[in-house]
Amino acid sequence: MRERRPRLDIRDLFGVGTVGLRTRPLRAVLSAIGVAIGIATLVTVTAVPASSQAALDEQLTALGADLLRADPRAGADGELVPFPAEAVGMLERIGTVTGAASVGNTHSPVRSNELRGYPESGLTTLAVGGDLASVVRAEVTSGRWLDGSDLPTAVLGIDAAERLGLSQLPDRPVTIDLGGVAFTVVGVLAETPLSADLQSAVLVDDAAARRWLGFDGVPTVAYVTGLESSINALRPVIAATLSPGASGLVQVGQPSAVLAAKEAARSSFDGLFLALAAVALVIGGIGIANTMFVSVLERRREIGLRRALGAHRGQIQAQFLVEAIVLCALGGAGGVMLGLLATAAWSGVQGWPLVVPVATVLSGMAAALGTGAVAGLAPSVRAARQSPTAALAAT
Repeated sequence: MRERRPRLDIRDLFGVGTVGLRTRPLRAVLSAIGVAIGIATLVTVTAVPASSQAALDEQLTALGADLLRADPRAGADGELVPFPAEAVGMLERIGTVTGAASVGNTHSPVRSNELRGYPESGLTTLAVGGDLASVVRAEVTSGRWLDGSDLPTAVLGIDAAERLGLSQLPDRPVTIDLGGVAFTVVGVLAETPLSADLQSAVLVDDAAARRWLGFDGVPTVAYVTGLESSINALRPVIAATLSPGASGLVQVGQPSAVLAAKEAARSSFDGLFLALAAVALVIGGIGIANTMFVSVLERRREIGLRRALGAHRGQIQAQFLVEAIVLCALGGAGGVMLGLLATAAWSGVQGWPLVVPVATVLSGMAAALGTGAVAGLAPSVRAARQSPTAALAAT
């Protein structure tokens, strides 16, 4: 009758598997550091480029990757197709639209009240509907933006301000003549590269233009921001919304060609991530395997002693498998923390958002555990196959 070998339960197996870590803490720490370096390398070389890509995405988005501009085209009669007065509200109801605004030409001449006898400036007076400053990323360098009221207030584009001698607003109120009505200048814009025509315009609220300038409320240009993933699909929807009967007479374009550049940059970064992750896994795997091989081979005498005391090969292999997994788990956790700290420090210095590819970290941890288990099990299998006397005689 075949002798039945005693089996270790999970608790006993864990205790035996971690005895080497508890009795040799310095060696365990050094081995864990080797594992941690491999995982930290993986986290750092993937998280730093990911943070860089996120920062680049933010910069490209700020340049108008999510912005569309709609202009009317002339029909067969030579007249421009009119946009509805409620264009902003209609556009905002489109599901993937995140913001909408419009401007309409009031055809009001602009004169300066500050300089006597100053002729018409040739500037355009535009009535603003919606949150135009947010949609086209316009910033006020002096004063403030329009408040949506029907009071006679105006904001100048940077070129208009220079032409009127009002690049910097004085402390006292300043007015300009718009169609014979005195409008108080409350702000001056910085450059607006996403809509260059605003730079040579005088901007007033839609309600003020209707009350003081006889504006009919019909926009001449509409601006829309939307989800970048749906920008191309938004074009025909915007055209049909602004001109249901003749969508072909609405030209919807992108003021910036940034979206194409953003897609190209994302593709390049994706390839870079895969290459860096592969290199990091190879480097980390070699380091982990080397650590575990050395850890097991230097304990061949211990293996021989355990064999001489009655431990069979399966128990020896299970012991070192548990030890390798525990060691790699501890070192992996430390490596993730070390990699996150390094990435956070570098991203903070560069002013980047902190982005950590979770899938890459989890796959790296899994690879580390698998590599450590194989690297710890392989030499223990070899050592367990030796006779107890040969293992005890090993130096």
